[in-house]
Amino acid sequence: MNRRYLAALVLLVASATTAFAQSAAYSPGKDWAHRSPAQVGLEAAWVDSAMAHAKANETNAPRDQLVAHDQSGFGREPLPTPICPMKERGDMTGIVVRHGYIVAEWGEPDRVDMTHSVTKSFLSTVVGLAFERGLIKSLDDHVKDYVRTSEWDTPHNALITWDHMLRQTSDWEGTMWSKPDWADRPPSGTPIEEYKKRVHNEPGTTYKYNDVRVNALSWAALQVWRKPLPEVLKDLVMDPIGASNTWHWYGYDSSWVELDGKRVQSVSGGGHWGGGMFISARDQARFGLLTLNKGKWNGKQILPESWITRARTPTGPQPTYGFMNYFLNTANADGRRPWPDATPETFCHIGNGTNAVCEVPEYDMVVVMRWINGNSGVNGVIKRLIAAAGGTPKTS
Repeated sequence: MNRRYLAALVLLVASATTAFAQSAAYSPGKDWAHRSPAQVGLEAAWVDSAMAHAKANETNAPRDQLVAHDQSGFGREPLPTPICPMKERGDMTGIVVRHGYIVAEWGEPDRVDMTHSVTKSFLSTVVGLAFERGLIKSLDDHVKDYVRTSEWDTPHNALITWDHMLRQTSDWEGTMWSKPDWADRPPSGTPIEEYKKRVHNEPGTTYKYNDVRVNALSWAALQVWRKPLPEVLKDLVMDPIGASNTWHWYGYDSSWVELDGKRVQSVSGGGHWGGGMFISARDQARFGLLTLNKGKWNGKQILPESWITRARTPTGPQPTYGFMNYFLNTANADGRRPWPDATPETFCHIGNGTNAVCEVPEYDMVVVMRWINGNSGVNGVIKRLIAAAGGTPKTS
């Protein structure tokens, strides 16, 4: 064998090995392998630009989440007082994952912080697992048939299905843990006494982002599972995907209930009044990789692929929303998308802060951005990472 032929053969094998490594599904164990941008087909300069953009777009809200709450719209609501502790956040943090490998990190990726409404994606996950196991027979079933309490037997609430609750189209009426539904984001300009007396819309016809109703879903899921939802999540999702033991999912000081003779906390779906999921960016990235890969991890189906498909199906009254908290990059009625420079299939788990765990399926990427300045900050980071992968637009 001559040297020229041998050199060509070695180059061919090396190229094939690199291509296989990039295309083969990689699910990290406890240790998460890193790759340089070039090793996963990204242009390093654009990755650097994405990181720089993220750091330049850190939210200017106070780091103390209680102070941030009081200074935000939440602090001006009729019943604003938190009923669970909050904490001070860390630095603006991010992680870029491609082909399963960590390509870039900044900030404090192992720090446990509040993630606010990204918690809702974990909540919808445990509902999905209940559905998969037959604890919920159909998402079109009425929730009242599973919980059988007087509050769910009102003429309005009796019509609400699991699908309505997952999509925030239920217009559920009632009070959870001292917070009534009308106290969450009441419309400005409408006297609160008048708003309290409004006629509720037919379930499924309107969309309203409302944490009281999310907490009602969490309580209903607890009745179905008959054990704490954090235990369900840990055993069936977080441990199998190699997450750390540093995350905690809290409810409210007032959300303890008796369940089969045991005292159990019904957890919240966000940090509106405190609580929710406290988690690191690293563990968020693992969850993002799981949803990017349609519920599969290391060859095992952790979540049904069909559930991820359902979660990413647009909601009629709000086409940019799937199941909570899957935000979609589909077009609104006016034709605009939330992240105009991202791909159509991009979806994000988003919470206040802004906390964002975004998946870009067309480029096999997960991007975690914590404490970034809203959709414009998120869009700018994704835009640059798509450019890094050879996509468009290629503008700085």
